[in-house]
Amino acid sequence: MYQTVRYEKQENIAIVTITRPEALNAINADVLRDLAQVITEVEKDEALHCMILTGEGRSFVAGADIGVQCPMDLTAGRNWGRTGSALFRRIEKLEIPTIAAVNGFALGGGCEIAMACDIILASEKAKFGQPEVTLGITPGFSGTQRLPRRVGVAKAKELIFSGKMIKADEAKEIGLVNGVYAPEELMNAALEMAKSFAKAAPIAVKYSKACIDRGMQMDIDDGIALENEMFGMCYATADQKEGMTAFLEKRPATFKNQ
Repeated sequence: MYQTVRYEKQENIAIVTITRPEALNAINADVLRDLAQVITEVEKDEALHCMILTGEGRSFVAGADIGVQCPMDLTAGRNWGRTGSALFRRIEKLEIPTIAAVNGFALGGGCEIAMACDIILASEKAKFGQPEVTLGITPGFSGTQRLPRRVGVAKAKELIFSGKMIKADEAKEIGLVNGVYAPEELMNAALEMAKSFAKAAPIAVKYSKACIDRGMQMDIDDGIALENEMFGMCYATADQKEGMTAFLEKRPATFKNQ
């Protein structure tokens, strides 16, 4: 069904793999199209509780395809940036938690798509960077916006202005990455984390993500008001009754996303 993406489900976890290993999974129009279609599937599937995004082979995503971008003029460049940014924003706005399992290069658009996910887990072999200035352009898929929100303004400026690559351990040290694993353990770690998210009350997890993501764009008083509202909304769910009843009865809860 897809030329450049593989979409699988393990119970209530979606696994999306970019499959252009011959091009280090570089992003071209086909990848953007296939990913957009997959995200539409994920958005519509209420049975899903988490999504993992990764790359095939030795690269996560080694950036956007330079051969595609080189001949672009102002209008084409602007449209390319808008298309990629809009797709990555859809990933960021998914109601369910998302985990980037970064198995190799995450450069340019690769770093940007990883940052559109809630959590970034990395292989010891992973490398991150926004090298666009070395090509005569700025980051184009929202890297100038998400990187400072992840690692702070000064560190983001250092990385973007220099275009340098950093290894997984440094990425963890600056707060870009949540955890670093041996290559053979990366997907297991991502799946274990996804399962830990998926076994919690799905509505409560979605509301918590909404509170964090929306609240970070508000002043603290508005953020607290948002949390108060969504906290209250939890009490209109069957899962809240089940979770608290199970706690009182000293048994595991069985959540039904209701």
